[in-house]
Amino acid sequence: MSDHINRPYVTLVSEVTIDGKLTVTRGASSKLLMQFMSHEAEVLLHQIRADSDAIMVGANTIRIDNSFLTVRHVEGKNPIRVIPSSKADISPDANVLSPDAPTIIAVSARADKETCTILAEKGAYIEICGDEFVDLPILMRLLFEKYSVQSLMIEGGSTLNGNMFQKGLIDELLLIHLPFIAGGEDTPSLVTGLHPRDVSDLLKLDLITHFMAGENLITKWRVVRS
Repeated sequence: MSDHINRPYVTLVSEVTIDGKLTVTRGASSKLLMQFMSHEAEVLLHQIRADSDAIMVGANTIRIDNSFLTVRHVEGKNPIRVIPSSKADISPDANVLSPDAPTIIAVSARADKETCTILAEKGAYIEICGDEFVDLPILMRLLFEKYSVQSLMIEGGSTLNGNMFQKGLIDELLLIHLPFIAGGEDTPSLVTGLHPRDVSDLLKLDLITHFMAGENLITKWRVVRS
């Protein structure tokens, strides 16, 4: 599936409000909004999970949502779960460490060794991918070469999404549009951390398709490579 050298094909999947927000307010679980997804949109989300070799979310999303990141609503295998966490600050009791699927926690060299050992004892695969912070291109290459991940789905928060876009590591974007406006100045949006100075710095995407899943508009986009 991947036509990329040494990395998976990456699809970012997210529910967003009309004004592009991921949650109701900063620190709130995205599950508050996800309850308004139609059953058809939920089925679509879980079908993408089932069709992906791995699923990645940021450590902050795990802390707030405590998701299992498993497949429901459709038949299919659970994807490998990937959590970039420079300091390995994942609770040993986090649902993402359940035995439903393998879990890879990507850490930096400065992560606490004792914490890493505890997480490894819980069944997680600990991978050092960078000195100070998790180096996402290194992580992508490791997933591809060591774990045979051809397709990766991201259900990230705005920071992880921004870092992945910044490194040119996202190929497609699928948005589940929810009929709300959040409007909070401090409320996380789909992507943060990019600093365009003019139009030439903006990320360009092409619309592949759009359709309704129950009451939710779905748009699918392809990232244009410069």
